[in-house]
Amino acid sequence: MSSKTVEELYAAFAAGDPARLLATLHPDLVLTVSAGMPLGVGGGHHGPQDALRDCWGVIVTAYETAPVPEEFVWPGTERCVVFGHYRGRVRATGAPFEAAFAHDLRLRDDLIVAFTQITDTAEWPDVPAA
Repeated sequence: MSSKTVEELYAAFAAGDPARLLATLHPDLVLTVSAGMPLGVGGGHHGPQDALRDCWGVIVTAYETAPVPEEFVWPGTERCVVFGHYRGRVRATGAPFEAAFAHDLRLRDDLIVAFTQITDTAEWPDVPAA
């Protein structure tokens, strides 16, 4: 059932488990990330490997964070809108942060095929240059 896929997605994020995360994603995944996200990860990412390498992997290298879901809204069997917060810290400085998010998830074949992330990018602290 699709709700198990969504639950597993957030469990994989919380565990920091890339293999588990990839198992929830459809091969045709389109990830759309808020413009203005740090480290240039905002915009479109196509396919699970691209999303992992060029977005989520970049973020977890610089931040100790994961999305913490607080509410799941199912407007249909193949769509879930999730509200919550990213909570964490910048790895280099220890600066804490909390940023609200909404994730619009679309499912196909019980896997996530579209993932639109909307977050308060102003709440994400800058990462010091290496």
